Amino acid sequence: MNTTTYLSKKGFKELHKQINELEIREKALSAELRDIGRAKSRDDKLRRSDIIMNLENVHGKLAEKRTALKTAKPLPRKRDRLRIAIGSVVDLIDQQGQLFRYTLVDSLEADPSDGRISVDSPLGQSLLNRHATETISLGLGRTTRRLQVVGVR
Repeated sequence: MNTTTYLSKKGFKELHKQINELEIREKALSAELRDIGRAKSRDDKLRRSDIIMNLENVHGKLAEKRTALKTAKPLPRKRDRLRIAIGSVVDLIDQQGQLFRYTLVDSLEADPSDGRISVDSPLGQSLLNRHATETISLGLGRTTRRLQVVGVR
């Protein structure tokens, strides 16, 4: 099941970087495996099996990243700027007057510490298709937090 993933320019750049790093790791592990050759001692056999396990792990991650890259498309450029959609930069203010700025992205490039939240997250889901000046309620355990949308770009 291939679903389209929308990525920003930064997301594409990071995905290419991750693929490149995994390819380098794959080559290094393959070279190390060739250097060991046929394992003779018990330590060599353990080291060889450890390298094979790491190599299989890298192959799996590499296949996953390459598939994501094949299904990735750039964020839509022309969209209704009044409604919140994937790629929107949203300014929110809470009840204490604290301002938050988030960019809605696909879960593949989400990084809350960098202000990029997934459209699949609870906050992302509650923001989609909202307008500026709307208030959303976000349930956090037993408490509910109210956030007002003050800007959409």
